[in-house]
Amino acid sequence: MATIDIHNLSGAKVGTFDLADEIFGAVNEDLLWEAVKHYRAGQHRGTHATKARWQVSGSGKKLWKQKGTGRARIGSIRSPLWRHGGTVHGPVPRSYDYAFPRKKLLGALRSALAAKFADGKLTIVNAFELKDAKTKAFREALDALKVESTVLIVESPNAANRNLELSSRNIKGLELVPGNEVHPYHLLRYDRVIFSHPAIEKLQITLKDSLPKRHRQAAKEDEGAKKASAAPRKRTRHEKAAEVA
Repeated sequence: MATIDIHNLSGAKVGTFDLADEIFGAVNEDLLWEAVKHYRAGQHRGTHATKARWQVSGSGKKLWKQKGTGRARIGSIRSPLWRHGGTVHGPVPRSYDYAFPRKKLLGALRSALAAKFADGKLTIVNAFELKDAKTKAFREALDALKVESTVLIVESPNAANRNLELSSRNIKGLELVPGNEVHPYHLLRYDRVIFSHPAIEKLQITLKDSLPKRHRQAAKEDEGAKKASAAPRKRTRHEKAAEVA
């Protein structure tokens, strides 16, 4: 089981956190691509529209008689064949969102976390305790944590941290999201990810519970095997008798 250091806002190490191998293990790039594609499709507004024949402004009167003029027959000035006429089979407002299985989304979230940890871009702080809502003070805290580019801040969903919201909202390249709304797209979009200790702990428990039953059983067996190998082996009665002799 891998571990990661826990820092405070001054950048000092204050503890460690155990990362579950079944969460921070392999990276499924295909699943990440699908999750990002689904997220971006949902963000597509889909407000494009064109005017059909019945929506174009203009008279519906027949311009000239059907026969005898030598010209092509025409019924309306709003015909799609004419300039400023209607559009045939043009785009209409619609939603680009589509169904995406929850198991696949959680699997992509596990892969995104594993990728950030493998790249050394994952940071955990004990708590975002800010005395005042000061952007300058929070910027100094980010500098102490060696944040040089864009960063995603993930706070516990039940933590009403108003000072954190006010201190971080004016920093360019920073986004604050609660732990229950974090998406693989967020993790891949930003260079660094900073979790509070309660947020990463709660998220890891949720992701472990979402694993398939066979994976959870295999993880328990591996953990039990590691504990058994680490524990000292009990001596048998014959070994004790041989030592006495």
